[in-house]
Amino acid sequence: MHEYQSLKVEQQGAIAHVLINRPSKANAMDEAFWTEMVEVFDWVDQTDSVRVAVISGAGNNFSAGIDLKMLAQAAGSMVKDIGRNAERIRRNILQLQAAFNAIDECRKPVIAAIHGYCIGGAIDLISACDMRYATTDAHFSIKEIDMGMAADVGTLQRLPRLIGDGIMRELAYTGRPVYGDEAARIGLVNQVYADHAALLQGVMDIAGQIAAKSPLAIRGTKEMIRYSRDHSVADGLNYIATWNAAMLQSEDLKLAVAAHMSKRPAEFAD
Repeated sequence: MHEYQSLKVEQQGAIAHVLINRPSKANAMDEAFWTEMVEVFDWVDQTDSVRVAVISGAGNNFSAGIDLKMLAQAAGSMVKDIGRNAERIRRNILQLQAAFNAIDECRKPVIAAIHGYCIGGAIDLISACDMRYATTDAHFSIKEIDMGMAADVGTLQRLPRLIGDGIMRELAYTGRPVYGDEAARIGLVNQVYADHAALLQGVMDIAGQIAAKSPLAIRGTKEMIRYSRDHSVADGLNYIATWNAAMLQSEDLKLAVAAHMSKRPAEFAD
């Protein structure tokens, strides 16, 4: 497995475990993090033996968001011309967005396992994941507002699709903390666990259940959910009809039906 600076990646059977690995810095997202996320999720996407990815944080936190050093460096690289500054900042933001688009666009489901701090840029990250699970003491905050800025790496675009509009606005405007139980109540996370060990065990169990399904069927399901988020119901129905015209001819369907009849688990090819 490739060595990364900010991330640690392990393949456990059909599950890729992506660890944000800067525990001494509360897993703050430094420069390397943003390019490595794109590389890692390209690898997850391309590797047939990987069927699901799990993202968690090393040490005591999931992630404290963007490394403030990066912001300071960006501020230090400004020139006199407003237009050139604007162009540079815009390009930088689009590059950061690409790191989390890579999760959203990955063909495999991506699950976030969250403990400790999950603030600022980390909310942008988990918003791009398929599902989120947390410990009771997980601490969520849309911290950008306290930095005097609007969140710009996906939170404000993706979070309204995950939780209610009113509560999303409250969190974005106030930056107040939300802990595990409230996060579950508002639908930000699917479930809370007592501690980090229980969280990882629970999430790996769910990842294992997904990995046991037909990878083609999982691929199609994620694609349809993503597509339908940004299109009308009519568009979505048309797309699934065309998609399944091919996919319903897959061996996986015969395997699944035979397994169901014989009450034995099916073994699907990668």
